[in-house]
Amino acid sequence: MDYDPSNEKKAIDDTKAGVKGLVDSGMVEIPRVFIRPSHELAEELTMCKSTLQIPVVDLSGIEVEDWRKKIVDEIRDASEKWGFFQLINHGVPSSVLEGMIDGTRKFHEQDVEVKQEYYSSDPTRGVRFESNLQLLTTKGRNATWKDTLYISKLVSESDEIPEVCRKILVEYKNHVIKLGDILLGLLSEALGLKPDHLKAADCNKGLMLACHYYPACPQPELTLGTGKHTDPVFLTILLQDQSGGLQVMRDNQWADVEPIEHGLVIIIGDLLQIVSNDKFVSAIHRVVANKVGPRISAASFFTGGSTPPKMYGPIKELISDENAPRYKEFLAADYTAKYFSKPLDTRDLFRL
Repeated sequence: MDYDPSNEKKAIDDTKAGVKGLVDSGMVEIPRVFIRPSHELAEELTMCKSTLQIPVVDLSGIEVEDWRKKIVDEIRDASEKWGFFQLINHGVPSSVLEGMIDGTRKFHEQDVEVKQEYYSSDPTRGVRFESNLQLLTTKGRNATWKDTLYISKLVSESDEIPEVCRKILVEYKNHVIKLGDILLGLLSEALGLKPDHLKAADCNKGLMLACHYYPACPQPELTLGTGKHTDPVFLTILLQDQSGGLQVMRDNQWADVEPIEHGLVIIIGDLLQIVSNDKFVSAIHRVVANKVGPRISAASFFTGGSTPPKMYGPIKELISDENAPRYKEFLAADYTAKYFSKPLDTRDLFRL
């Protein structure tokens, strides 16, 4: 008889306790719904690991013209080759970074009864806690070993945010908005545009937060913390603890993104690849599961302008006879909807 994951999914969903609930129940073998397909597991054994180091960009000296030019050059190089770089001296206080990791931990480790109120796989809910079971497995993929607290771009009132992490989340978000503006200015310059170009196109709008908790996994070699994917956004600013496990693909090999204390990881998303007309690349990345845990991270996604709806496509200033547009125009919301409904590379659906 063919295996039907829906019963297993429903059983886990009904607990409203997430993956952490499974671990807390003393589970030693992971449920089948989390196990990767056999061809993927076989492929993993033959893949070489990359020894390349992820670029690190130091933002100190950004006010000095010569330094700024050097920073722009480094960001251009990283965005063209990797779509990924780490950022140091970025201006977000270390106390806020540590507080955000701690706040995420506190949400996920509080009494399950309190957490359950937020449990939902309804993406229209402004604040929700879930384990990605529905989303991934409806796309024909296995579930992954993590729980997430999502704060959508629609949440403007801080009192909707769970009390246990409300104060730090709001403080962190304000810092991320400022840093996002700085980065979009540098990325605009890296494309040879005026510093305010990407911001004027509302690429700094629609900030969404995902606070991830990856519990220790009894059989880490069979599953993943996060499956391989690109981000369907303009830009992601990722805060990770010191656990490690994040990997980015370069030349068909996985490279480890070694945590830098008080550093941030910057990820170019699909929408920035598209508006740059493929000058920048959206990076394929994933998180491996681990026998020790938890691993904690917080991803801030700049999803772009949606009210009023805004059309996006390759930036006119980057188009010429030699460099024709490679994508058609679309609404950011349509891109996201296609991304979550199709298991293939969404960018190809918009390619000309």
